[in-house]
Amino acid sequence: MSGTAPPQQSAANGKAEEDPEKKAKKAAKQAEKDAKKAKAAAKADAAAKAKAAAASGDGGASKKAAAKKASEEKRAAEAEQMAQIIDAAKATKPGHKKDYTGEMPKAYDPKFVEAAVYAWWEGSGFFKPDASDKDTEKFTMVIPPPNVTGQLHVGHALMVALEDLLVRWHRMSGRNVLWVPGMDHAGIATQVAVEKRLQRERGVSRYDLGREAFIKEVFKWVESYGGRIQGQIRRMGASPDWDREAFTMDSQLSRAVVEAFVRLHADGLVYRHNRLVNWDCTLKTAISDIEVDYIDVPENTQLRVPGYDSPVQFGVLISFAYKLEDGEGEIVVATTRIETMLGDTAVAVHPDDPRYKHLHNKHVIHPIGDRRIPIITDAQLVDMSFGTGAVKITPAHDPNDYATGQRHNLESINILTDEGMINEAGGQFAGQPRFKARETVVAWLQDLGLYRGQAGNAMRLGLCSRSKDVIEPVLKPQWYVNCQGMAAEACTAARDGRLTILPSEYQATWFRWMENIRDWCISRQLWFGHRIPAWYVRIQGGSNAAPGGPSEDMSAWVVGRNEQEAAESARQKFPGKEFSLEQDEDVLDTWFSSGLFPFSVFGWPENTGDLQAFYPTSLLETGHDILFFWVARMVMMGMQLTKQVPFSHVYLHSMVRDAHGRKMSKSLGNVIDPLHVLEGISLKDLHATLEGGNLDPKEFAKAKEGQKKDFPEGIEECGADALRFALAAYTNQANNVNLDIKRVVAYRHWCNKLWNAVRFASKNLGDDYTPPAKLTQPSQLPWACRWILSRLNAATQTTVHAMHGYMFSDASTAIFEWWQYRLCDVFIELVKPVMSQQEGDSAERDAFRETLWLCLDNGLRLLHPFMPFVTEELWQRLPRAQWQSHIPSIMVAPYPQADSSWADSAADSSMEDALAVMKAVRSLRISYGLLHRQQPPVSIKLSIPASSPRAQALSRPDATAAIGTLAPASRVEVLTEGQEQPQACGVEIVDSEVMVCLEVGDLVDASKEIEKLGAQQGARRAALTELDKQMGASGYLKATPASVQEHNTERRASLQSETDSLEQQIQAFKRLLSSR
Repeated sequence: MSGTAPPQQSAANGKAEEDPEKKAKKAAKQAEKDAKKAKAAAKADAAAKAKAAAASGDGGASKKAAAKKASEEKRAAEAEQMAQIIDAAKATKPGHKKDYTGEMPKAYDPKFVEAAVYAWWEGSGFFKPDASDKDTEKFTMVIPPPNVTGQLHVGHALMVALEDLLVRWHRMSGRNVLWVPGMDHAGIATQVAVEKRLQRERGVSRYDLGREAFIKEVFKWVESYGGRIQGQIRRMGASPDWDREAFTMDSQLSRAVVEAFVRLHADGLVYRHNRLVNWDCTLKTAISDIEVDYIDVPENTQLRVPGYDSPVQFGVLISFAYKLEDGEGEIVVATTRIETMLGDTAVAVHPDDPRYKHLHNKHVIHPIGDRRIPIITDAQLVDMSFGTGAVKITPAHDPNDYATGQRHNLESINILTDEGMINEAGGQFAGQPRFKARETVVAWLQDLGLYRGQAGNAMRLGLCSRSKDVIEPVLKPQWYVNCQGMAAEACTAARDGRLTILPSEYQATWFRWMENIRDWCISRQLWFGHRIPAWYVRIQGGSNAAPGGPSEDMSAWVVGRNEQEAAESARQKFPGKEFSLEQDEDVLDTWFSSGLFPFSVFGWPENTGDLQAFYPTSLLETGHDILFFWVARMVMMGMQLTKQVPFSHVYLHSMVRDAHGRKMSKSLGNVIDPLHVLEGISLKDLHATLEGGNLDPKEFAKAKEGQKKDFPEGIEECGADALRFALAAYTNQANNVNLDIKRVVAYRHWCNKLWNAVRFASKNLGDDYTPPAKLTQPSQLPWACRWILSRLNAATQTTVHAMHGYMFSDASTAIFEWWQYRLCDVFIELVKPVMSQQEGDSAERDAFRETLWLCLDNGLRLLHPFMPFVTEELWQRLPRAQWQSHIPSIMVAPYPQADSSWADSAADSSMEDALAVMKAVRSLRISYGLLHRQQPPVSIKLSIPASSPRAQALSRPDATAAIGTLAPASRVEVLTEGQEQPQACGVEIVDSEVMVCLEVGDLVDASKEIEKLGAQQGARRAALTELDKQMGASGYLKATPASVQEHNTERRASLQSETDSLEQQIQAFKRLLSSR
């Protein structure tokens, strides 16, 4: 498991070569020695130069310059030493364990920590499940497959951070874990990328090559350039089983796609229909709703549109008239898309509109070909109060008009070619680009005397998210999936508990959308993708209607797994007929194959061992933005095709925005590339990332200014661990994550805190330390040890509970606070004086050593799923207990579990009291500006009897010693009820029972102290006066509940005691002042 390999025989001399791992370790140690020598030499050289400069008599300026130069040379030498150590770590043979036996570098460096370890994890098989284990509880998850063309963005980083966090936690918790990675072929994105490359490099289009040659070019591109994101996901520390990586165009997954289409068609759920689709004239394909971005367009706005040299006007409502057939007048309509009037087939009015009662059932004449088109009444469509109250109807190019056309059996006239040109139905405008026709149609209407003016009209405009072209609703025959019944089943699963959606607020959204679902268009007019397994049957001597056109015979289609099956279906459908078959040129929507991903990756439709062992999966984690476009389709298709819900839980993570809550956009300069966070980047190089894009000069300047404001010094190198932890810490089940890079940087520096804790332990545990085979019972340990283990137990309990509930922010907070505020800030500080004692109680030192080791071992394992790299590095450097000797890596070590024997409420309470006193002392020290070497005595004045549990706990020697160490103070004394406090003290009130007195004496300005204490006393006297007024009011005793009276009495006594104590201090400082 360690990754070592046997010696190899040299082909040249037959001698056994040195073990590569040993060789790498020797190289690392030699590099360490060389670096130390270089550092020593640089230090000696700097010292000599400083001495020479001092002797030269140049004065203070020369000394400062020499000191500065010496400091710079020292930093350079340390950087060179670290670079050599990093190079030695990177030289580890891929798949082998790097050397952890050398001396720890002085500081955390992500490049060093992350070097070589991932390849060792993967090569050692730590990411794999035990496929033969039938008994252990399983945890299975598939990755939301990123696009094969994609690069890691911050949304992917969040996905990886959360999913790998879950996977590592489940793995360490003893479950048999399988996380399946994969990539989506992303039909449109990949095809566009390859077409652009072919045009740029060879000046050819896909049509020049032909379909078969073009597909070969796409696969060559995918092989050469695709999948970069998988390497970047590795950089984040993700631990899926890479040997099971799936690609949606793999033969197995492609077979599943064909089978799914055939089965759904056989069940009557896939059908052919002529409906409106979102048509992209640049890509020349239908696109899904998720690929349409809607923008708000103000009145009279000029926009750039692909394929047009000049901007196109939007946000204008143009009015024109249709002449009545009988010549007795006209009816005026208005539209923001005047070119679509070429396809009008009706005018609609409201049936109750008195202005048009006389026009019911009449006709108007369309100026193209003098077509008669009816005036219809439709209360569902027409708003009498808007415009003229008359609406033009273009069923082939508007969703509302299409629905109206269906209700009234209207003709649908498509006026556009696939390229966005006006077709022959547009008469004299045929061949004109659609937005050129927008201008020429207006001029034509003016010439005919039918133009009635225009007005500004704000509107929403749909753009393709990839091409940025304006989407055209176009009527085309396509393949659809009937989703009604499947959606109802998916709703039932969510209601009966077979499917749990988290956060729970998305359940209402799920039901709202699924209960109003529309059928799904799955045809895409692309070449790259899964070609639709449907064939158009051309009967010899029959109609010549072509597939895909307006005259297509939709009954002429047959479906099969291959052409032979299709031919057999055609013979059954058209017995005795001679025919030829023509396969559909279209491919399936990418979401169709993605919808099969949770079971196609396990070999479906075959009933494979993997399918039986790992399906259904446990969890689907993804962004809430694709709840319907992907999650819903997986649930529907999984339940229909496998008769099982494909996963029991869905967790929807937040969307990542910038620190100000803004959506990330290149034009704002706030896009955060995770690799820049991992590796660091200068402001200059950040600016360079804006170049070569499509930003106009104003946007470019705005983006540069945004980068300068948010990242004035660029982005510091943070490493994967800091970014992962920050993303998890932000995830509190809210809709958005407002990612502030400063917080990531803070966690990078926190890694150094962890580093220093283990370095401290390494020095104080000693090289020969071995954790005891049997751990000491917590009740037998010193007070501070009992406390830190109790807090560790509480942190463990909180973390495990939070992980079960997907409360990642709560889990990360519990871990951070224990490491930072309990272990590092308190316990390690209390360990230092114990370990520094040359003489004394060796049993106490052993107890502190054992507790320190327990804390670090458990704390690192607790943290590992969040920060895999640094925890592996540090855990490997800890001594191993006997029970751990067989565990090669922290990632396969058991996750900590809460242990009730470690819980100690008494220790928790007394330490919290001690820490409250310590904070009060520190507050006083800060207010007096005391240096660390100035450690005046501290008195803890209690207003409770010495016999009370709280007084006894604070009076214990270990408690006062802890306060003295942490505060710091030269002496700590507890004064109970009746004992006089020292004179000339600074005072800080902890609570009604505890007051801290810092014996500052001559260290402070007595007159200022009198003024400060007087202000405190005045505040308490005012509170006393108000309370006395309340308690002395008429009817107080009768109207006030006994509990409130008791509380007020206790509060008055406390205020009076505090006032008296402050008076004593004021008088003491006055005496001190008069004696000077």
